[in-house]
Amino acid sequence: MAFDQTTRNRLQRFVTDARHTLEEEFTRQLQNDYGLDPVSGTASPLESLRHINDQQRETARILRDTLAHYCASSDADTKAGLDRIVREQAFTILNRLAALRMAEARGLLIESVGSGYQAKGFQLYSRLSGTALGETGDAYGVYLQSVFDEFALDLPGLFDRFSPQGRLFPREAALLHVLALINHGEIEPLWAEDETIGWIYQYFNSKEERRAMRDASQAPRNSRELAVRNQFFTPRYVVEFLVDNTLGRLWFNWTGGQTSLRDRCQYLLVKPNEQPEAAKRLRDPRTIKLLDPACGSMHFGLYALDLFQEIYREAWDWEQSNGPGALDTETGGSLDLKPLSQTYADQDDFLRNVPRLIIEHNIYGVDIDPRAAQIASLALWLRAQRAWHEAGVKAKDRPQVGQGHVVAAVAPPAEVDLRKRFMEELDPLDAELFEQTLLMLKGLPELGVLLQVEKELPALIRKVIGEHGPMFAKEDMAQWQKAEARLREALVVYARAARSTYRGRLFAEDALQGLRMIDISSVQFDVVVMNPPFGKPGQGTSRKVSKDYPNSKSDILTAFVEKGIKSLAIDGRLGAITSRTCLFVGRFAKWRQNVVMEQSDVECIADLGHGVMDDAMVEAAAYVLRKVA
Repeated sequence: MAFDQTTRNRLQRFVTDARHTLEEEFTRQLQNDYGLDPVSGTASPLESLRHINDQQRETARILRDTLAHYCASSDADTKAGLDRIVREQAFTILNRLAALRMAEARGLLIESVGSGYQAKGFQLYSRLSGTALGETGDAYGVYLQSVFDEFALDLPGLFDRFSPQGRLFPREAALLHVLALINHGEIEPLWAEDETIGWIYQYFNSKEERRAMRDASQAPRNSRELAVRNQFFTPRYVVEFLVDNTLGRLWFNWTGGQTSLRDRCQYLLVKPNEQPEAAKRLRDPRTIKLLDPACGSMHFGLYALDLFQEIYREAWDWEQSNGPGALDTETGGSLDLKPLSQTYADQDDFLRNVPRLIIEHNIYGVDIDPRAAQIASLALWLRAQRAWHEAGVKAKDRPQVGQGHVVAAVAPPAEVDLRKRFMEELDPLDAELFEQTLLMLKGLPELGVLLQVEKELPALIRKVIGEHGPMFAKEDMAQWQKAEARLREALVVYARAARSTYRGRLFAEDALQGLRMIDISSVQFDVVVMNPPFGKPGQGTSRKVSKDYPNSKSDILTAFVEKGIKSLAIDGRLGAITSRTCLFVGRFAKWRQNVVMEQSDVECIADLGHGVMDDAMVEAAAYVLRKVA
C-alpha cells in the first residue's frame, strides 16, 4: 500500500489522537496515584502517599528515581522532567501496541491487539485462567503484559516492563479508546507495511510543536529540540536510490558485475557496457558495515537488509564454487571468522541465520533521540521476522537475534554521588579513566556521531597515562579495549547488585550506552547513508562544532557529511539527502573544496527540488560520494 498523502493523513490523525489519550491518562495517574503533577511541576514526598498499595508505592519510588536521573542528566527542572516521563510512557505504550499489531499482520503473533477483548489470543488465555485474574479489563491487562514479557526476550529496549520508559500502563477506559483507534478500518492495511512504524515516530511530534520550537529560537536549545526539529521521514525512492548506489554499487564492483543486484536495484546507475574487474577474493558479507548516523526509524537499514540478504546468498554460492578460501574474512578487521561452509551445516542452515547475521554484523545506527533507537531496533527485528516468515521458517526454528548495533546517544550520567560510589569499587587507574570518559561524552546528546571520540579518546588515555605511568605506552587503543571491558563488566555488576537503587541502574545503563558509542566510533565503515539534521547546531555545542569542523561549520548537515566521509574506508561510499544549497551557495565553499573535492569523488547527484521530505521547507538533493583520501 502506497503511503500517499491521504494515507499519511489518516495515520497522523491516529497517532495524534492516541498520543493525546495516553498523555492525558498518564498525567492523571501521576497526579492521582503517585503525587507527581506535570502541570504544576511539583512532587509530593513519598511518605505522604498513604492511599496506594505496596506495588504502587514501589512504582512511585521508581518514578521519583527516574525523575531525579532525568533532571540530573539534562539540567531540567521538575516540570520538564515530569513532562518527559509522561511523553516517554505514552510513546512506549503506543509503540508496544503498534508493534504487536504489526506482528499479528505478519503472522508472528496470535491476534492479541486486533479485535481488543475479542482477540483470539486473549479469548484462549481467558478460558485457561478463568476468573483468577479478575474482571475482563484486568485480565486483558495481565495478558498484554505477559505478551510484552515474551517480546522483551528479543526487544528489551521496547518491551522491558521494568525500563524507565515503560513503568505505567493505561487504565481500562484509556486502553479501550487506544485499541479502538488502532483497530480502525481506515488504517487496518497499514499494519502489514514496514514503513508504518517509521511514520508513527514521525507523527508523534506534531508540525505545530516543531513550528513553536523554531519560533522560540533560531538554533535548537537542547538535544530534544534538535531531534524534533529535524524529524523528517525519507521517501522510499530516495532510500533505494542512495542504498542502491552505495551498498549495491560496492557489491556490483566486487563481483565484477556478476550479481542479481544489477537487475534488482532499480536505481543503480550502471553504464550500458560497464563490466568492472572482479575481486580475486570476494568480501565475506559478515565484514561489510553500513552506518546510518542519524537513523531515526532505520528506513535506510530496512532496505539495506533486503540487499544484504541477496549479498549473503551470492557469497555462499561464490564460496561453494571457488572453495572455502574464496571469501576475504580479514577485510574490515574481522580476523576470527571461519568460512561460511565450515560455520553452517548446509545452505538451509546458513540461510536461516542470514537475518540474524545482518543485524549482528552489518547494520549500525545512531540517533540522539532514545525513542528513535527504540523504534529502529523494533523495525529491524520485524523485518527479520518477516524474512523468516516468507521463507517458511517456523517461530521455534528462528535464531534469536542479538543486541545489534543501534545506539542512542544519551547524556552520560551526571549524578556525582553515584559516580563516586561506583568509582570506589574500581582500580584507581580505571576509576580515573571512567571519570575522564564521562567528561569526554558530555556533549553526546546534541552532537551524536559528531563528537570526535576517535580523536579525543587517545588523548584522554595519554593524559591518564602521563599521570599514572607507562601502562598504556604501547598499543593505546588495544589497552583501552581491555580497560573498557573491565568497566563494562563493573557497570553490569553495579546495576544488578542488590544494594543498587533503581537510579543506580539508570546510571549504569546510560554509562553503558556511552561505551557503545565509543565502540562505534572505532569502526571503519564501507557505507554511510543518511538524512542528517540541517541548520544551526544546538546552542550548547555550536562552538565545539565550529572548532572540530572548521570547513563544515556553516550547517550541521555539512558536518555530518564530513564525519561520514572520515568514517569510511578508502573506496567506501557515502549517500545523503540534504538541502541542495550546500552544493552551490558561497558560504559552503570551504566544505566543497576541502572536504568533498579533496576527500571524495562525486559519483552521482539527483536534484530533487521542494516537497520531498514531508513538511521540511527545503529544496533537496540526494548524492553519493566515494572516499578517495
